[in-house]
Amino acid sequence: MAKNLQLNTSDYLIIGQGICGTFLSYYLHKAGKNILVYDEARPDTPSKIASGVINPVTGRRLVRTWMIEEVMPFAVAAYQSLEKELSTALIQQTNILDFHPTPQMQLAFDERLPQETTYLKQVSNPNQWQQYFNYPFGIGETDPCWLVDINTLLTEWRKQLKQKSQLIEESYNINDSKPSTVNLQPTIIFCDGVQGFSNPYFSSLPYTRMKGEALIVSIPDLPRTNIYKQGLNIVPWKNGLWWVGSSYEWNFETTAPTEAFKQKTITQLNSFLKLPYAIVDHIAGERPANMERRPFVGLHPLHPNIGILNGMGTKGCSLAPYFAYEFAEHLINGKPINPLANVQRFSKILSR
Repeated sequence: MAKNLQLNTSDYLIIGQGICGTFLSYYLHKAGKNILVYDEARPDTPSKIASGVINPVTGRRLVRTWMIEEVMPFAVAAYQSLEKELSTALIQQTNILDFHPTPQMQLAFDERLPQETTYLKQVSNPNQWQQYFNYPFGIGETDPCWLVDINTLLTEWRKQLKQKSQLIEESYNINDSKPSTVNLQPTIIFCDGVQGFSNPYFSSLPYTRMKGEALIVSIPDLPRTNIYKQGLNIVPWKNGLWWVGSSYEWNFETTAPTEAFKQKTITQLNSFLKLPYAIVDHIAGERPANMERRPFVGLHPLHPNIGILNGMGTKGCSLAPYFAYEFAEHLINGKPINPLANVQRFSKILSR
């Protein structure tokens, strides 16, 4: 009975409380809307095992991440705003030190440096890191980068939702959705991560599967002032630990942690790191990306009471706050969604 009352009085149902669902529910709640979030409590969701890094440059060519000039300052301000609301630390400025693994990578960085003076620079005193790492080919620095404590964000916002009776801790039965050609209440927004692959309203979108895997490691003597990179990333993690991982996999047979990844990462870590360390945990998860590497944001072309905020890929920490706000503004005030992200760009596919 209580759940039915919540459903009947809600303006928006948000399916999923990952980073997308968290920010969308935050902005809609701040706007005074009645929201209800469905999220089954699970420890292994992609948001909870992500490294939390916001990096303004990407790839071997060290090019700027899409829309980073707008997205990064917006995201930083969004996390800082939530810090005040939740009375807890969520984000810190933490640069990436890139220890070049080959002379070719050092040359690529040196050639890119004069063209990208905003985010790339040489390390002022590279020798200071010799007590910690092996690095025969120099160090580049990406500045500024940011590190988000996603676990704390999700946990603390979940507490807020519970206190306000805005959370149902169970999976949402998609058969309960009531699609319409008119804008009926409540509007249902799917922020359902990999469940979107089988969502009947949006499964025809060009999703692609992507797996992330990492070791959680104790390295007591390593300064927690930076993110360290040499083929793999060593990222400050919760409880004084480190997240150690590499690039995401596009072809995989299991979403579970694998011994092959573990052994490969140990070999890389032993070659790079001079300090003693201990493996504490091994985590893995699947996240939804898409072939265009642009998110899915907006309302279904045939059913204006059904929407989506998904497909952020590896850039969820930076993209989710920005597009959650843009979507909230669209829902409340009719403001436009960036056409490169708006799910309406797939109207023909979704209308079949």
